[in-house]
Amino acid sequence: MSKLKRFFAYYRPHKGLLILDLSCAVLVSMIDIAYPMLTQYILRTLLPQMTVNSALVRVFVGLITAAFGAFVVRSLLLYIINYWGHVLGVRMEADIRRDIFSHIQELSFSFYDKVRTGKLMSRVTTDLFDITELAHHGPEDVLISGTTMIGAFVIMMFVDWRLSLALLCIVPVAVFYIVRLRVQMRNASLKVKERVAEINADIESSISGARVAKAFTNEEYEQEKFERGNKRFVHAKDGFYRYMGLFNSGMEFFIAMFNLVVLALGGYLIYKSSLDPILLITFSLYIAAFIQPLKRLAAFTEVYILGMAGFSRFCEIMDIEPEIKDRPNAKTLRNVRGDICFDDVTFAYESGKSVLSHVNLDVPAGTTLALVGPSGGGKTTLCHLLPRFYEQRSGTITIDGVDTREVTMRSLRQNVGIVQQDVFLFASSIMENIRYGRIDATDEEVIEAAKHAHIHEEILQLTDGYDTQVGERGIMLSGGQKQRVSIARLFLKNPPILILDEATSALDTVTEHDIQHSFEELSRGRTTLVIAHRLSTVKHADEIVVLDEQGVRERGTHEELLQANGLYAQLYQVSMID
Repeated sequence: MSKLKRFFAYYRPHKGLLILDLSCAVLVSMIDIAYPMLTQYILRTLLPQMTVNSALVRVFVGLITAAFGAFVVRSLLLYIINYWGHVLGVRMEADIRRDIFSHIQELSFSFYDKVRTGKLMSRVTTDLFDITELAHHGPEDVLISGTTMIGAFVIMMFVDWRLSLALLCIVPVAVFYIVRLRVQMRNASLKVKERVAEINADIESSISGARVAKAFTNEEYEQEKFERGNKRFVHAKDGFYRYMGLFNSGMEFFIAMFNLVVLALGGYLIYKSSLDPILLITFSLYIAAFIQPLKRLAAFTEVYILGMAGFSRFCEIMDIEPEIKDRPNAKTLRNVRGDICFDDVTFAYESGKSVLSHVNLDVPAGTTLALVGPSGGGKTTLCHLLPRFYEQRSGTITIDGVDTREVTMRSLRQNVGIVQQDVFLFASSIMENIRYGRIDATDEEVIEAAKHAHIHEEILQLTDGYDTQVGERGIMLSGGQKQRVSIARLFLKNPPILILDEATSALDTVTEHDIQHSFEELSRGRTTLVIAHRLSTVKHADEIVVLDEQGVRERGTHEELLQANGLYAQLYQVSMID
């Protein structure tokens, strides 16, 4: 589907407003076309006869009154166009924003690995504003301008065909000029939007890292980095305005040529006594009616170029297919016991180097499996493959004997709970952040989950209790508090399969010890995968697997691995020293 077809598809839910907008636009153009005709009739027919027929004075007054009424109606029509036309544009913008946000939610982790947040924000905000202006002004500007220009030109042919043909000779040159510059303006506009997206990404990154910048006294470096991006934006904008200046000045030149040609040819014809001066005046009024739409189209061209550039960037995102999606006949995963099997699993990121190579693991239902080993060994990656955040290159992963690729991702992820090492909290209250584990949970259930996570008493000591706002990314809470809020989410979700990715890494030893009992309680009867560098926290796991770049190196209980005196024993000795 072409971009224009995709764009016009967004008018369909709002066709009532579109019809109202376009109907008013047609009536406005009809009034604009009728006024020069009325002027010609008054000047050429009515006024010369009024001196001998005073009854025509009433006709003159009636026509002036009718014209006044028409202009009042025209003003009301323009009000409808401006108000409801903008409402139409805003509603379309909301629909487009809904679609792009929904689509972004469906995209895989690999997409977010590559795209900066600020650039996405630019596509969801700045670009859509330009699309709104196009959605509002596009149909009405084209219809009003097209109807008025065609109507004016047809009537001008009746007024004097010679003057009309003279104008017609200039139009193709003007059209060629417009089309050629429009392409250059579109390319320049795309560059501007790319630079705006880069600036938004840099600003988002700098604001998020403001504390780091201050800690390393790199404020000047951040300022210089911003200035470089800002200069690239100015340069891109400069190029766009250069083409826009050429476009507008060229349009004004052609408009002046229209008047000049009519004046020159009309003057010659009057000199030759083959043209009535009143017809020249009438024709000049129609030139004004013909030129005004040209000016409107010239202004619309900028709106069109900016809007379509924004819509093109919108389509770029919408055309990205999720790397991981449900198969056509995917079924719902129900009554999960928790038997997990990794069978000959291999995975590599886009860089090409394998992170996991031919991994085989069986995790019986209700057992706790600890994954340990050096950083970069693929522990977190292996756990991310289970809920299909990424897709394995080869091999199969099953839950209760069912291939995870054969079930819906929603049902799969509903049965897997994760506490990640990098805790993310939303900029809302503690209550809402915990409730994110199960949106329909009651306040009492949220409080119970907080008690299991050993954070209930600390929350009550805060000024606003559970209504305390945590700030951007939870900045108002300590690292340990953030971690425990995320743990409370998991207690609330209460899934049959747990993934604890360094879940207690930000906690002090005493708090970690308290929460460890809660984890043991939560893990009872559930399948649990635990990733830990602090090996003292996994001593009681049913089985420990040592994982590195070469795959599964060792597996067994804590005592068995210590007796084997292999890699695990070395890691354990180092952790004890730490």
